[in-house]
Amino acid sequence: MKTNYPAVVVSAVAYWLLGALWFAVLFDKPWMAYEHFTEEQARSMNPVLPYIITFALNILIAFVLAQLCIWRNANTAGRGAALGILVWIGFIGPVTYSTYMYEMRPKELFAINEFYPLVGLCLMGTILGAWKKKAA
Repeated sequence: MKTNYPAVVVSAVAYWLLGALWFAVLFDKPWMAYEHFTEEQARSMNPVLPYIITFALNILIAFVLAQLCIWRNANTAGRGAALGILVWIGFIGPVTYSTYMYEMRPKELFAINEFYPLVGLCLMGTILGAWKKKAA
């Protein structure tokens, strides 16, 4: 099975849009409070570069998750979603929680910051698993 590049791009876009919804709409105020980030600091940030870099990294994440979907034969929405969740449970969650614990950062901040990739990987896996390439 070959990599489905349109699915990789669409899943990266979906993850990127989820990030905008997650951090700018759903959790903007609590996230800023836990990070001790002011409105003034937010306005002074470069308005373009972080979004471009984030999208490029989302492409990388989607590509790697697509490879895992191929290797594990995750060729349905459910299998793709499960694989995304397993990646989070096995790698992202434990690694980042250990860091938060030693840095004595709030559990609520962990939830805001790290449940985003949990939901995002599930979303990406769903798209990658469900998207069937047309036969050539």
